[in-house]
Amino acid sequence: MMTFRQFSAKPEAIPTSASWYLADLGEARGKQELFTRQTPQRLKVLREYALIESAVSSNRIEGVEVDQARVRTIVLGKSELKDRDEEEVRGYRDALKLIHEEGAGLPVSEETILRLHQFCRGQIWDAGKYKEKDGDIVEKYPDGKERVRFKPVAAVRTAESLRELVGLWEKCREERWVHPLIALAAFNLDFLCIHPFRDGNGRVSRLVLLLQSYHAGYEVGRYISLERLIEENKDRYYETLEESSRGWHEGKHDPWPYINYLLYILKTAYREFEDRIGQVASPKGAKAEAVISAIKKQSGEFRIMDIERQCPGVGREWIKVILGKMKKSGEVTCLGKGPAARWRYKGSTPK
Repeated sequence: MMTFRQFSAKPEAIPTSASWYLADLGEARGKQELFTRQTPQRLKVLREYALIESAVSSNRIEGVEVDQARVRTIVLGKSELKDRDEEEVRGYRDALKLIHEEGAGLPVSEETILRLHQFCRGQIWDAGKYKEKDGDIVEKYPDGKERVRFKPVAAVRTAESLRELVGLWEKCREERWVHPLIALAAFNLDFLCIHPFRDGNGRVSRLVLLLQSYHAGYEVGRYISLERLIEENKDRYYETLEESSRGWHEGKHDPWPYINYLLYILKTAYREFEDRIGQVASPKGAKAEAVISAIKKQSGEFRIMDIERQCPGVGREWIKVILGKMKKSGEVTCLGKGPAARWRYKGSTPK
């Protein structure tokens, strides 16, 4: 909650790097609808891959491994499980399904967080329960040496700290202290610093991250595994988490290294999504359909830039080509010349 306490002062500026990430992610979100309207079968395959990769990667980050030959059976099947590791992977799958299917109506609340933890930890005795003892986050080296990376919130203060975090999250959303993506990254950082559970904190943090990104309208996690990308960039994950947690208890920490890291993960996911489906799923026919639809929705006069804003995945030259064809067929008229030219769709209602 210490990051949200910082943000409650409504910072006037954010780092340039974060601004660039937000701009790129805003553009990616604009293309999202265009991509998700295309090739249902390809999207189905991507969803299946993402489900498998997320369940396996998120657990593997925490040292939970399963036989690769049984992965599809564990994640997609209903057969009996062989051990606790398989139980935890399937439990994570169930948590993902809950978010994918009911995310819009699933609040970011203490109850939801405890429920997600219960999924992740299966039948173990403290599933869905806060830690009962204090414990440091310790890094172990190959030579046997250890060091304390971070001292989380004490067990006796865990419940109140998490409730405060959830309350500040809601207040931040209502009062718009920062951009929603910055807010969800801040929540993730504060959650990991509180470290509310004996085990499973990382997995729950990634599930809540997915849920919050859906609430903000960024749904790339349905098709590209955020957990896999975090695992592939695991060293940077731990580096930025340690860097941003330094001084957290005193409220003197710098949250931006970790926030930028999560924004980078989201940006990478969208870039991969576009690479996998964008070029295939958005042929000229689909792009033309999107542009024509945007033109027909215009009320009165409009400019090319108005269409660009509504069709972020389409280049200006392609919009000009379509307008030229519609002008030739008499569907639109052009008023003026050059960049300042205004257009009117003949079926529109004058303002």
